[in-house]
Formats: sequence, C-alpha cells, structure tokens
Amino acid sequence: MRYTLPVESRVWISQGEVFPDFWKSFHVLKSSQDFCNTCSGFLRFQNRILASLSKVYTNSTSYLGLSSLLKTDKMTSTALEAVSPYTAPIPDAPVGNYYTKAQWKTLMALMDTVIPSIKRESVASTTCIDEEHIPDTIYSTLVHQLKRAVTNAPTEAELEQYLAEKPSDNPDFHDLVSRTLMHYSREDARKGFSFLLSGLNTRAGSLLFTSSITPFHDQPITTRTQILNSWRTSRIPALQVAYKQLTLVAKNTWVKTSPSFYPISGFPKVPDHYVPGQHFEYQFEQFGKSGIQAGRGGMKNGSEVFETDVLIVGSGCGGGVCAKNLAEAGHQVLVVDKSYYFAPSQLPMSERDAGIHLYVDGGVVSSDDASMYVLLSICVSLLTRRRTVIAGSNWGGGGTINWSASLQPQSFVRNEWSKDRGLPLFTSPEYQESLDRVCGRMGVSDKHIRHNHGNEVLMEGARRLGMTYKAVPQNTGGKEHFCGHCTLGCGTAEKQGPVVSWLPDAQRAGAKFAEGFNVEKVLFKTIGGKKTAVGVKGKWTSRNKNGGVDGPDTDRTTASVIVKAKRVIISAGTLASPIILQNSGLTNKHIGRNLYLHPVNIVASVFPEETRPWEGGILTSVVSSLENLDGHGHGAKLETTCMMPSWCLTFLNWNNGLDWKLQALKYRHMNSFISIVRDRDTGRVYKDPESGAARIDYTPSAFDRAHALEGAMALAKIQFVMGASEIRVCIAGTPPFIRANPGRDETSEETTARFETWLEDVKKAGNKPPAGIFGSAHQMGTCRMSRRANMGVVDMRGKVWDTEGLYVSDASVFPSASGVNPMITNMAISDWISRELSKDIMKEKMPPMARL
Repeated sequence: MRYTLPVESRVWISQGEVFPDFWKSFHVLKSSQDFCNTCSGFLRFQNRILASLSKVYTNSTSYLGLSSLLKTDKMTSTALEAVSPYTAPIPDAPVGNYYTKAQWKTLMALMDTVIPSIKRESVASTTCIDEEHIPDTIYSTLVHQLKRAVTNAPTEAELEQYLAEKPSDNPDFHDLVSRTLMHYSREDARKGFSFLLSGLNTRAGSLLFTSSITPFHDQPITTRTQILNSWRTSRIPALQVAYKQLTLVAKNTWVKTSPSFYPISGFPKVPDHYVPGQHFEYQFEQFGKSGIQAGRGGMKNGSEVFETDVLIVGSGCGGGVCAKNLAEAGHQVLVVDKSYYFAPSQLPMSERDAGIHLYVDGGVVSSDDASMYVLLSICVSLLTRRRTVIAGSNWGGGGTINWSASLQPQSFVRNEWSKDRGLPLFTSPEYQESLDRVCGRMGVSDKHIRHNHGNEVLMEGARRLGMTYKAVPQNTGGKEHFCGHCTLGCGTAEKQGPVVSWLPDAQRAGAKFAEGFNVEKVLFKTIGGKKTAVGVKGKWTSRNKNGGVDGPDTDRTTASVIVKAKRVIISAGTLASPIILQNSGLTNKHIGRNLYLHPVNIVASVFPEETRPWEGGILTSVVSSLENLDGHGHGAKLETTCMMPSWCLTFLNWNNGLDWKLQALKYRHMNSFISIVRDRDTGRVYKDPESGAARIDYTPSAFDRAHALEGAMALAKIQFVMGASEIRVCIAGTPPFIRANPGRDETSEETTARFETWLEDVKKAGNKPPAGIFGSAHQMGTCRMSRRANMGVVDMRGKVWDTEGLYVSDASVFPSASGVNPMITNMAISDWISRELSKDIMKEKMPPMARL
C-alpha cells in the first residue's frame, strides 16, 4: 500500500527552508517498507508530520490553520498536500451489469433530465437533444441575480462549466449508480426498475408511461422534464414513486461525484482546522491461518472454534458499553462485528466513501414503502413502493457517525415505560445512575458548545415566538468540537463514541475483538430442560494484504468460525438483532415487530447572509414546545440537521434541472431543519426471503404525519421571523416562500400576509406520501422489553424470553419510541443489563455456600 497525500487541504511552504525536519521525515517515510505495507505505518508517518509542524509553531491550535500564515510572497511556494484524511479505498464495484446497454442508456437519459447540461443558445449545439438551451438574455439575467444573491459567486467561466455538466459524462457517477442499483438494491427492486427501463425503450411502453410513442431517450430535454413532472401528479402510484426516487437518486449521486460542485459552492472536503485525533491501537483476532486453531478451541465440522465467557455481537453503543463493563468486571469478553475499523486519520471520509464504508447498504436500508428517505446512497425500486432508513455499519456502529446529541429520556417517557409497560427499572434510582454513568464517561455537557448559524437561528427564532428551547448536551469530552462533518466519521476523535471510549476501555481490561465477523445464528443446547445459548456460528473475512477492505474477495482470507460462550449478547442494532434471532430458530411473534423510526419532515431555508452550513456541531439545540401534542408524550421536536451537501440538497424539491442547479448554488447561504416525531404507531422488520437481509415495513400514520406537519409549520415560522429570504418545505409540488420577488416592493405587513397564505396552502397540501418526503435516522423497538413473555422479546434484565444465556442489549429493546436521540437511552439500558449480567455470572462462580 502506498499513501498519496490528498489534494483537498493544502499548506503552502518553502520546501526544505521552513520545515527541514518535516521534509526529512517525509522523504524517509514515504519509501519505508513498514509504511508501504501497513496502516500503522501511515499513522506513524502522519504523527511525525504533525510533530515536525508542532516544533515550528508550538503555540498554534491547528496546523491546518497555518495555511494563510504560510502562504506569503516571501516564499517560493510548494503545495504540500498534507494534513488531510487518508483515503480508504472502496471495495470493487459489482462485476458485470444487471441492465442491458439499452436500459442503461435510458437510465442515463433519465439522470441527465434531472441534472441536465444547460447552455446559452449562442454556444449550444442546435442538434443536441441532451442539452437544455437558454436564451442569452435570460442566461445573463440569471448570472446577474446569482452574483447579487450569493457570497463569493462563481465567475462566468465557472458557472458555464457547472451548468454544462451532466451525469452521463462522469465515470464516477456511473460507478456509484451501478453500486446502488446492482449491489445495494433488492432483487425485486431491480426487476421492477428493469421493467420500467425496458418499457421506456419501446413504442408501446413509451405510450403507456409517457403518452408518446417516441422512446424516452430520443426525446429532447424539455419534453423529458415534462414527462417526469407528469409522473409526480400521475394517478398511477408506481409513476409517482418513479418520479420521487429517480430525482432523489440523481441529485444525491451527482452531488457526491460532481467535479465542479464542491469548488463552486465553497464546501470544504476537509473540515476547517482539521488535525487527526489520537489513534487507539486495536488488536483484532485473526482466523483461517495455520497453527491458530491449535491455540484456541481446535476445529469442529470444518469451523474454527474460539472460546470465551461472554460473546457480544455488535460494537455499537449497546455492545461497547457491555464490553467495557463485563471486561472490567473480570470476565473473558469477545466482541465481533461484521464491519471494520477506520482510524481517525481516515476520517471524515468523503460523502461517497462514507456511504460505502460506514453505513448499511451504502447509506440506506430499504423498506417496502415509498414514504421515507434518508441520504448517503439511495437504493432504487421504481415499481414497488418503499422507504429507506439510515443505519451505521462500522466498528463502533452508529456512535461513529451520529451527531453527538446526548439527551436523556424525558420523565413522561420513563413514566410510560415504568407504569404503562410494567417496567419499574425506568423510574428507579439505578437507571438514573446508569444514565449519569454513561454521560460521565463521555464527558457529556452543554457548557462548551459554540453554536453554528443554524442552531443560533433555531434558538433565537424560538425565543421570538415564545417557544421552549435549550442547548443539546454533546458527548465530546468537554471539548467545543466545532465540526459539521461528523456524520462522515469524527477525524478529531473528540466525539466520545464507542470507538474512542468504550471499546478502548474494554481492550485495556482484556476484552478481545474480531472485525469482519458476520454472525449467522446463535447456537443452542438443551441444558436442564431449558433452551440455552452456548455460542454462535459465523463467517470471518480478513482485510486484504495492504490492510484495507478494497479489491477482489480472492485477496482476502475467509473462515467459518464457531464461538463458544457462556453468555451471548446480541447488540447488532434494531434492524439486525431481530434477524439474528429469527435465523437462530426463535419464533416469538414479537421479534421484528414494534418498529419505531422517529420520522421527520424537512424545512430548508436560504438566508441573505453566508451561513457556512458545513461548520459547527450538527445538532446543538432543540425546541420542545410541540413534543406533547396529544397529552400522552407524542409530538414533534424541532432540530437542526446535517448540512453535508448530499444530505440537504437531495431533499430540495425538483421542478426542473435549471431550477435545482441554481438552488444548489445557494448552498453556502442555506440551513435545513427537521420536525422529528415521537411516533405512536409502529412498523416491523422482517427477513427478505431471497437475500436474508432486513426489510422494513413502515408507513407514517396519519396521526404521526399530522404532528410532523405541525412541526414543519413551526419551523417555517421560525425561519420567517429570522429573516430567511427563501423557505422551502420538502414536500413535492409545494412552491417555496420567497420573501421578496425580484422587482417587486411590498410592505412588511403585505409580506407577512403573503407568508400566512403560503402556510395555509402548505397545510392544505399536506404531507401524505408519496408527495410528503420523510426521513429517519433512529430505529427502535424490534426486540422490545416487556414484563411478560407474551408482550415482548426480552425481560427487564435483557434476557430473551424462554431462553437461557441469551440477551439483547441495544435500541431494539426500547419499549416504545424514546422521543430523543436514542444513544444515551441505549447506553444506559446496556449499562444496566451488563452489570446485572455480571452479577449473575459472579454468583455462578461462587461456591454453593457463598451464594446463601
């Protein structure tokens, strides 16, 4: 492996003149054998770079911040492309193509319709149907308006290049769409999409889908745009879904792969003042090598055997806490996870790479309904209805990519779980001690927050409207942590998630780890007449010879492994934990049911001032005035959301390509906000009959949608009183509110009246899917805790009903929706479960007389 210094972040220096120690280290290490062959070599290399820099500027708080100081006329400048995350190569794209050349040509025609090439008539080709042509006078007017509205507006040359770009010309776009459609989509989704593409290639199919016998790809861009918009309002539900999913896929993929958007929008690929945080030297177990088996449990039926006291499946917020507690109590612990560890020096990743490396299925998990979408990668099924939900998949789980929000469950939720659900734990002093303990370990506090533009707007707008708001405590170890890239992984290692805090603590206490370990099922034996978990069986896959996870599978070792354990804890997350239980032969009817998702509606705003939306903590404030709309703890909270471009821009309504491309150019003036609902009504997770992967059946009910819409209306009011120039509710077909139309003057009273009329129109339109776009980043409840076996999956100590030795400890055990970001609730429950489990194991080890 050879490390190439990235170009995203540059420090300008005079080679050998300012930093001779640095250059000496660089020239020695860039060719050293240990660096070329191992990731740890890279980490040593980067640490020596930073050490050299610190010798020169010992008073600096940020090495990257030296760039403006070092770029002077006195220097003969050399661009040293340093102090930027190391790129973790992504796995190979799928081999072959599921779709025919004709189908792919139609797909690219669809993508080019959503993100078209736009040119002035004076320079455009009159014969090209794949371009949208604009009269020169209109083009000049648009350029003039853009320069007035946008800080650091692009030059005419930059704008021409940006507008002329289209997806089909970009190999990276082809690659990512291919991964999405072939690798991350279900088989039934691919078949449905294939049917649509084939139909659009024929006269009969085109007549059915477009009311014209001309194949779609032979139509000019203007006609294609009309066709797509007709699908949005079609009476055929499948075409409504096609419109929504095609536009979302095109926008999301284009933002991630466009060569021109990041530079022209001002978005920095690397956070300002980036310095990689401290790397923890994890030790991961290896399998499939000669001699290893003899030192463990040998072989059984072709599988290697590993023995431990406690096996924990999953390294996320639940599993990490359990691992620390049980290891520190003196138990032998093995934590396995199907995903892999990425060091701070590799974080934050690019938007494209993070979706592939850090999230389930490229960034989304698809459901059977088309009403909810969450970003990073959108899987497509055009003639089936479905939703997508975001879920982390990496060493550290959701704690690696969440937004640091550390809210404890509120009293009305704890009372519901205690009194209505019959689980007194949640109003006990012991549970509060667990909440305090997990917050203490991560340094949770709201004392060091520096709010960014979006959070300041949310709180000040709420204050002006008399609404209740507060700062959201952060798990950043008492650090300010002014970084908006954390959903792509925390490069500073300030966010105290499992990979920074709980898992290192566990290893120091003797816990062992295995990455790349996919658990197939729990193994049982009948002991004393009871169904008892005695371990798991799974498949382990190594890294490649360079320490990465890219390249063909033939370069990586695989092994079938049986782990024998006295206790098994499933902490694989709300989507995966019930599937593991079902794969293990358990038939409790509640497994996979009672799924809560905290659905959200999104409101985006454009402000006259530059907002620098990529800066600052993502979620550092919350408005709670609407959280109890029904008197039973169900309602909406108002929060900021992640402002990475592929998140926020994907949800902007699409009417035509020119309009959306111009909207995207206002990114540096934007903020987006969410109305997040504590849902009353539930869905389910079940196993795909073909792939065995988790599928989601969930539709936001009319009850929960009404709460989301009320929250969205409140967000719009907050943006209005804070002076937003544009307010966009992300509901397809809903026009934005524009504060001042070009060339039109109106009094403040007239503007307010027009805004109130617009609000009423939005409310009348409603947010019912498929027009209403919902998102979700929280999953809870599919192995819920209950007081009796006929009411849930686990008891109050986390033990699976009607089994011995098998536990579940993650957000899937929540009795209902937490109503707040689930991390702290999850960790506190896991703290309680693991400590009680440790007591039980200790009792078993005691002599019989000592137990009395």
